[in-house]
Amino acid sequence: MKPRFPRMAVRALILQHNRLLLVNAYGGGVSDLWCAPGGGVNLGQSLPENLIREVHEETGLTVAVGAPVLVNEFHAPDRGFHQVDIYFRCDIVAGALDGAWRDPEGIVTERRFFSREDLAGIRFKPDSLPEAAWAGPTQGAAMLYDPLEVIVQ
Repeated sequence: MKPRFPRMAVRALILQHNRLLLVNAYGGGVSDLWCAPGGGVNLGQSLPENLIREVHEETGLTVAVGAPVLVNEFHAPDRGFHQVDIYFRCDIVAGALDGAWRDPEGIVTERRFFSREDLAGIRFKPDSLPEAAWAGPTQGAAMLYDPLEVIVQ
């Protein structure tokens, strides 16, 4: 049996006016789950290069990538799927959210900024997202680790 390896992905924590940018986690309206923009890592590109590409594809924004603040992992044991996400602080350097923007992969169809209080009224992953976005290493805390959990939809 061929060994399987975890999929690596990068995600952006973008705060603007103390509001966090999130995107729909699944295409086709199959879920109301929200997550930070980002996606899978391509071989031969640095993590920041991958993140700049993914954020632009999903949101139309250009970002500068800062420090990593969170490692999160999840899996679907019945499918043999395991993903490790590395979250980085990012700043918008060009662009603005535009309802006409289209994700070339067709997955992300919604993108919005949420206050920390707004998060109480939506489903999002990972659970440590607010702590990572509004606290994290820039406030003197250590990098966060969100342990392996079963994927949700």
